[in-house]
Amino acid sequence: MANSPNVRAATDGNFESEVLKSAQLALVDFWAEWCGPCRLLGPTIDALADEFAGKMNVYKMNVDENPATPSRYHIRGIPTVLFFKNGQLVDQLVGNHPKDTLSQVVQKHL
Repeated sequence: MANSPNVRAATDGNFESEVLKSAQLALVDFWAEWCGPCRLLGPTIDALADEFAGKMNVYKMNVDENPATPSRYHIRGIPTVLFFKNGQLVDQLVGNHPKDTLSQVVQKHL
């Protein structure tokens, strides 16, 4: 899963308490083991988690193990990265994006 200690696992069970009730911006990477682009995006997500530690919470959610939350947010393709602030969905990116693109979205919402 994650190589950074700053990335936490999001699950259907903890999504509300961890992500939606987060006092900070929350980034959630929806992924699966079998998804090649998801594996390519993983190190970028880890790097963002380290760079914005203390300013943003970063989560990874395995869509195969947690089907309810992706369904709730109408996730059709992975990787999808959702950004939440004060319990509200504020942005999303679908597909593998360079770190600069993700950083710009993070900066916009911090």
